[in-house]
Amino acid sequence: MAASAPRVFVSHLAGVPVFDPNGDELGRVRDVVALLGGRRRLPSVLGLVVEVVSRRRVFLPMTRVTGVESGQVITTGVFNIRRFERRPNERLILGELLDRQVTLLETGEEVTVLDVGLQRLPARRDWEIDRLFVRKGRKGRKGGGLRGRRGETLTVEWDAVTGFNLEEPEQGTANLLATFEQLRPADLANVLHHLSEKRRAEVAAALHDDRLADVLEELPDDDQVEIIGKLADERAALVLEAMDPDDAADLLGELPEEDKDRLLDLMQPQEAAPVRRLLSYEEGTAGSLMTTEPIVLRPDASVAEALARVRNEDLSAPLASQVYVCRPPDETPTGRYLGVVHFQRLLREPPFALVGALVDADLRPLPPTASVSALTSHLAAYNIVSAPVVDEGGHLLGAVTVDDVLDELLPEDWREEAAVVGLPGFSPGTQPGDEEQPAYGRGQRDG
Repeated sequence: MAASAPRVFVSHLAGVPVFDPNGDELGRVRDVVALLGGRRRLPSVLGLVVEVVSRRRVFLPMTRVTGVESGQVITTGVFNIRRFERRPNERLILGELLDRQVTLLETGEEVTVLDVGLQRLPARRDWEIDRLFVRKGRKGRKGGGLRGRRGETLTVEWDAVTGFNLEEPEQGTANLLATFEQLRPADLANVLHHLSEKRRAEVAAALHDDRLADVLEELPDDDQVEIIGKLADERAALVLEAMDPDDAADLLGELPEEDKDRLLDLMQPQEAAPVRRLLSYEEGTAGSLMTTEPIVLRPDASVAEALARVRNEDLSAPLASQVYVCRPPDETPTGRYLGVVHFQRLLREPPFALVGALVDADLRPLPPTASVSALTSHLAAYNIVSAPVVDEGGHLLGAVTVDDVLDELLPEDWREEAAVVGLPGFSPGTQPGDEEQPAYGRGQRDG
């Protein structure tokens, strides 16, 4: 580490890129792993949790870190790329220590941990926790800040406090969420997935409904069920309303029948209606996989209006690839389905042109009973990423996108098991775990 920066606070490490000696980016730091109960007076910093290709999280030992400077981490370029699994005696500093309530030994005052300082030992590559940045004062009952005025902040030595090994009933989340505020929902979902069950529930409870809905859509089914089950029923219904109807239906489909019915009854009728329709279709069919909120336009809408709808940043790329032209009503199930207009066609036409004159009526719509195999063949045959689903009366029910089909075809743990390629020490034919592994000892651990 550079002599000018002997210490770093973990909040400055969150999300910073990790480079090899050649300047190639390997991933980004998502957390720091520490051993709080070792033989040393100060806790050992074992390594970094680095998010690499396909959102896989791997462990980078601190002995492989050659520099932490200018918002980047430099590594030797060789490390184990097996998926990171936290061991029982290890703690995630960002995920578990921030917002922790501890006690100052000298005065007995309770303080909240705002940041954690790491220091590299002289003439070695070992690191340890030596400082804490804290705020005086007790938290409110819900763990969301201080009562009254914000307390005094100060930096203290690690061994000037006690209480890290005590079970804390309610740990705050303000500083953790501030650290990860800029993360995309998929990345924040990955953060939550690797936290303890207790910490995951605390963070989920602190997120705004819309943010939690976006994050839930990116989590594995087990995590979704766990989180929604820990929310009050009224809050759970609000979060389900904020989710895309197909994702909400998938989540509710994993719940016991009585829980599913209770939450549906608590949702606003207009929000629950499309979810109920999706749940009525047999699992693994176009009806169960489709979204009920594609871009629907009347035939007298202009190209300018269509492009304005396509520009909506909340739309996924497959949904924004084409608009569906239908007679009124515009909400699914719509009036008579007329056809689609592809995004590229919209770009080639004048803004005042009407979409009704541009429809592609040759693309055969799918029935809601179509199987996953039929969906796959249909998307491949027409070289498209989205397809309309229409009932027997010719009404548009929704659209199936390629990501919906992939989610159905891929194994449940595909987010965890995605292959990693392009990293130093990993080449085609090499299995994760075959790479060089650091020895365990002196603050090190293997993958």
